Amino acid sequence: MKRALFFALALFLLSTALTCFSQQTDIRQFAAFGGFTYLAAPSLNLTQRGFDGDLGYNYRSWLTFGFDFGYYTGHSTLLPSDLNPGFVAIIPPALLPGLAAGAPYNISTYTYEAGPQLNYRGLKKVTFFVRPALGALHSDVAVLLPTAACALLPGGCSKSDTVPFYGFGGGMTWEITPHFGLRVTTDFVHYNFFAGVLNGGRNSVRVSIGPKFGFGKNILEK
Repeated sequence: MKRALFFALALFLLSTALTCFSQQTDIRQFAAFGGFTYLAAPSLNLTQRGFDGDLGYNYRSWLTFGFDFGYYTGHSTLLPSDLNPGFVAIIPPALLPGLAAGAPYNISTYTYEAGPQLNYRGLKKVTFFVRPALGALHSDVAVLLPTAACALLPGGCSKSDTVPFYGFGGGMTWEITPHFGLRVTTDFVHYNFFAGVLNGGRNSVRVSIGPKFGFGKNILEK
């Protein structure tokens, strides 16, 4: 009983504290974001770092339409357990002993995303938001093997692929002023790239942090 009373009291105090903050009264029509980003695919032991940027149009205080672009680079090692059995079956036997220890590779990735974003602006200095993550992912991979081995490897050591991805994301912005803030976002997505080589789809997480700039008219002014 005491725990229930304590929990109810804590909720009451929290809700009272939140209502003490006034809502936002100045929301600029456009918002631009750019910053450092981290893209990880745990199943491949792959981490990429780079730049993420987006441009949004605040149609309503609670609804934004935007476009997002990201560029990332990284490197890892491709292990036999990562490969599609059908691809392994066509690898020349002379290459199998070398691949058993893993093949290092470099990768560059581009992401393109567009869609709506739902905002909560009940606090004057903080905006929370959620959004679907829908778009396209393009990757260029270079496997670091000797030239003679690349000549024997099906398709060579350089490959590119473009695939759709889907998932969800969200984050928050510290609205320092109506024209400037700091934003943190997290996205969880699924995609299936290099399907002829790898053994299935991948789940990835992206974290981005950087400044947000607001410009244009105040959409709350009548």
